[in-house]
Amino acid sequence: MAALSPSVAAIRLAVRRALVDLPAGGPVLVACSGGADSLALAAVTAFVAPRAGRTAGLVTVDHGLQAGSRGRAEAVARWAEDTGLAPVEVVGVQVAGRPGGPEAAAREARYQALVEIAERHGAAALLTGHTRDDQAETVLLALSRGAGPRGIAGMPARRDLAGTPLVRPLLEIGRTETRAACTALGLVPWDDPHNSDPSYARSRVRADVLPVLIRALGPGVLDNLARTAALVAADNAVLDELAVEALSRARHPDGGLATGTLADLAPAVRGRVLRAWAHESGVPPAALSHRHVAALDGLVTAWRGQRASYLPGGLRVLRRDGRLVSEPPPVSPAGRVPVPQVTGAASEEATAAG
Repeated sequence: MAALSPSVAAIRLAVRRALVDLPAGGPVLVACSGGADSLALAAVTAFVAPRAGRTAGLVTVDHGLQAGSRGRAEAVARWAEDTGLAPVEVVGVQVAGRPGGPEAAAREARYQALVEIAERHGAAALLTGHTRDDQAETVLLALSRGAGPRGIAGMPARRDLAGTPLVRPLLEIGRTETRAACTALGLVPWDDPHNSDPSYARSRVRADVLPVLIRALGPGVLDNLARTAALVAADNAVLDELAVEALSRARHPDGGLATGTLADLAPAVRGRVLRAWAHESGVPPAALSHRHVAALDGLVTAWRGQRASYLPGGLRVLRRDGRLVSEPPPVSPAGRVPVPQVTGAASEEATAAG
């Protein structure tokens, strides 16, 4: 009997660990593009899941951004069916017209499709093939954008995605290992040209930045960046728990927040409380920036009688009678939300709200 490839063994162990403590019932669904990372994950999951008493299926998303993309997605689906994965689905998505850049739009479309399919099949979890290298890239991009602890924490190994666990079993597995596993398993992965397109920031980090860091600091820099993400994520978890408790203490019966309670909080906790409250008030998480939270913080810690702060969507936040209160945007007779005209202390806040 041929010896088991170390890369295949490492991925099998990672998948077995990921399947522990998942909800009973429906299948685990692997999101697979046909690239080396997700292909190795799908192949190994097809082996491990039945031995763990679970069924495993596959979803491949056609973003329609390249010629022949539908054919490639269907080829991945045929391979999955031949491998014994079930259910297997190919889903097409519309990327154009979504907010944000092309990467963000494609990601939003992809996850929306995955959620719908997971709900339809009652999936126990969605598995994605993000690796340690992807995590290192994410940390560097977060640092370059001044994203703060939440961004530097990178991608969590597991999170809730609209009620379905989204699990990333390979965050401690390198990209070289997934390619080696594909070779050992006789699989031929597809190399997405977008991954080497310099118009994408992540591609530039992958092709230009990480190789320089590895040459200068050694190959351990990838593990160190991924470890940094894990350490920051652990700290974030504690701060988030403190913020939940603080938000409860600061609540006023009318839905506002007591500024006295907020002022006594540590800045790291207060910022999380203000962010969570803004989300509750209807501001989409992706639209809320550091500038918006800083403007709210100014109403608490630098109060000099300034006017309201405006958040994405036109939500108006002001300080009144010792508390922060939010007001929905006024609607004109034509049904349009007017752009607030503010001056002086509030002008920068309105500009930040976009």
